[in-house]
Amino acid sequence: MNLPADSRICTLDLPDETLQTKLSIADAEDAAIAKESGKGSLIPAELRDHDHLAPFALKLTEQAAQAFDAANARKRLEDMFAVKTLDSFGAFSRAEIAAAGALIQYIERTQKGERPHLMRPRQISADAVLEIDPFTLKNLEILRTLSGERQGTLLASVDRTVTGTGARLLQSRLAAPLRDVAAINQRLDQAEAFIKNSDLLRVVRTELKRVPDMERSLARLSMNRGGPRDLLALREGLVQADIIRAHLRDQSPALQPHVDALQATPQLAAFRDRLGEALTDSPPVLSRDGGFIRPGYAPELDHLRGLRDQSRKLMAELQARYTADTGIDSLKITHNNILGYFIEVPAKRADKLLVSAANRNEQNADNPFIHRQTMANAVRFTTPELADLERDISSAAEKSLALEEQFFSEMVAECAANAELIFTQAQTLAALDVAAATADLAIDGNCTRPVLDTSRDFQIKGGRHPVVEQALRQEAQSFTPNDCDLSGDQRLWLLTGPNMAGKSTFLRQNALIVILAQAGLYVPASSARIGVVDKVFSRVGAADDLA
Repeated sequence: MNLPADSRICTLDLPDETLQTKLSIADAEDAAIAKESGKGSLIPAELRDHDHLAPFALKLTEQAAQAFDAANARKRLEDMFAVKTLDSFGAFSRAEIAAAGALIQYIERTQKGERPHLMRPRQISADAVLEIDPFTLKNLEILRTLSGERQGTLLASVDRTVTGTGARLLQSRLAAPLRDVAAINQRLDQAEAFIKNSDLLRVVRTELKRVPDMERSLARLSMNRGGPRDLLALREGLVQADIIRAHLRDQSPALQPHVDALQATPQLAAFRDRLGEALTDSPPVLSRDGGFIRPGYAPELDHLRGLRDQSRKLMAELQARYTADTGIDSLKITHNNILGYFIEVPAKRADKLLVSAANRNEQNADNPFIHRQTMANAVRFTTPELADLERDISSAAEKSLALEEQFFSEMVAECAANAELIFTQAQTLAALDVAAATADLAIDGNCTRPVLDTSRDFQIKGGRHPVVEQALRQEAQSFTPNDCDLSGDQRLWLLTGPNMAGKSTFLRQNALIVILAQAGLYVPASSARIGVVDKVFSRVGAADDLA
């Protein structure tokens, strides 16, 4: 199940199996948790004391066994996605349904009933990805070094992405490389399309740098935790998607799927245009701060803002009109905390208005002036127009903020209606970012496109360790390339040599080349032919620190 970018959680359980069966899949669970970069994992309480989960104790959240009930979980999923049956999503096992249902129950409980936008559940076969056990993942320092840092990892050495979504997608690809040759080659084709067109690569990467993190903004809005800036991020992202699509149109066929995916539907285009018309370019973080609706979008809001911000000007204009109508040049509109706004004229010039006010009271004449107070030297009046204006000014700020909040709620609701389309756009931009970053790395890092097939060949010529090479480059040194051929009758090598001779570097280098290749990235070698690998194992000295 695809979760919002800042809400990654995985579930571990096979509720309809015996405890022994659950423990028999310990390695798979360990690998899943080790690869997971999010907040944590859910487990049934009965597994909490088992040793194989001890290294991940800080990531684990226990749930009661009832949370993993498959029947209730199915109902929760059907309600979540508004369907009568889950059959159209795939043939899920009871264990998979139970795990997904437990996840939704956990989210609803911890988020006070709010549900983030979730993509429809999809099944990922264990045979679809290269299996990397947690010890290999750790020792190869793919996502984190042995000391737990990002710097000095494979991820850090190859990450040329320029967007947050692209960086997360690259990480997930390195943690779970593919085994499908066609899917791998599709990724490589996209990178090659950019390599062959350096102008397109430069333009697209420039435009991608302007793409905000749409996934996280969408997640916050779907959880009612977002603000105007999140809507602005969606607007800018959708606009950039349209710009990038225009650059990609009529380019390489390998990029055509992305061109199609970035085609906004009429509904999404209307939402994007509304955000463009409604939002200012620098909105506040919180909607309650107001000021995020663009002037001219809503006449009623403009009027309220005018009353709020230009009360002195409006009163001066009204005073000038009354002065002209009455011919009393000493007439003025003033204010105090008891009467509010009122019209004041000198007592010796008030007779005309007093007569008019009396006629209005006695004969209900159509006269605007109403007597309010007589002073020693002045007489005070009001008019229905002045009273209305005073009332509008006193409540204009409150009304304008309420109206902006209403517009914000409407746009958030429209965002929810378009959430799946927005998520698709964000994911497409992330995939383009990874493809362009791969091309940039290939050009700058002298990497080559690997040849992958279903044979058992493994031929690397001029291979280099990506992390060590980057570290040496910073010291103005170069890495000495080497070859590895495990094809034919030499499929097993025994590597010997003294300490610090480079044995671990060589072993890990070839494992990392496999991971890069099957993740769909170019590899640091003069050539590479790899029969798709299903598992990678690596056990090296605990004190090794290649970077």
